[in-house]
Amino acid sequence: MPPVTDARRAGRRAPAPVAASAAEAAAVAFEAERARLLGLAYRMLGTMADAEDVVQDAWLRWAGVEHAAVDNPAAWLTTAVARRSLDRLRARRRDRATYVGPWLPEPVVVADRGPAVDPAERAVLTESLTLGFLHLLERLTPRERVAFVLTEVFDEPHEHAGAAVGANAAGSRQLVHRARRKLAGERPPDAVRGDALAGVVDAFVSACATGEVDDLLRVLAPDVVLVSDGGAERHAARRPVVGADRVARLVLGIARRMPAGSEVVRTVVNGDPAVLVCGHGRPVVLVTMEAGPGGVRRIRQVVAPSKLTRLDSAVAVR
Repeated sequence: MPPVTDARRAGRRAPAPVAASAAEAAAVAFEAERARLLGLAYRMLGTMADAEDVVQDAWLRWAGVEHAAVDNPAAWLTTAVARRSLDRLRARRRDRATYVGPWLPEPVVVADRGPAVDPAERAVLTESLTLGFLHLLERLTPRERVAFVLTEVFDEPHEHAGAAVGANAAGSRQLVHRARRKLAGERPPDAVRGDALAGVVDAFVSACATGEVDDLLRVLAPDVVLVSDGGAERHAARRPVVGADRVARLVLGIARRMPAGSEVVRTVVNGDPAVLVCGHGRPVVLVTMEAGPGGVRRIRQVVAPSKLTRLDSAVAVR
């Protein structure tokens, strides 16, 4: 048997470090995109559990490809997440027919993205994470939603969006055009945000604390709409409640039924001021709202316990 020379040893051992290095590079590339991919999937699906599953599936697929053949890892991962999200949206449309009452997105606490994000980009990303925006996206078909989020929120070219939804660039443009038309007029330009909305939320909480209908009517727009999501787990209004008087009486009735010793906490979810009511140390109801010069226009109440489990920690998404 010929002796094992240093050259032969080196020849046998060389592939292992190279393979390890390639795997490490692939993992680094994926981690660099994780927050963006999670934000992409969450906007498409509206629940963090589904988004995490989709991103995990993308990771498993990514780990099994020949990375040297992938020119643009970010684009590859974006397409993988978009296609898997599209599959989930299609399946969910069949399941949604049996959902009890209105469906609202799952609220999350968003970790600070830091100063590295461009202010203009930050504004677009923040608005597209609000429960109001995510709720509006429910009006779109799965293919419209995926194409719209890719191009309008993440500024992906129509060629990439089309590939994700099984169309060409022209098909993607048509899908986005239909999506814009469906959403037109639903995002009023005079909506208040930031500190102004926080002031409206404070006024709403103060009015509820008095227990007087007239006090609450002063902060509600005449055509205010309340949507409450309890699913099959909690009793909630099965249809949207419309009109200031009806909404005020419903809200005060709910407030009176809160467990003794309930705590009202001002918080921020999905980038917007919100109110979280906790009873016995557990979240009972989360309230978000949209407002304009005439008062509160939309109230969204999430009371389904399964959608209130992530409010004690921040999620890093873009």
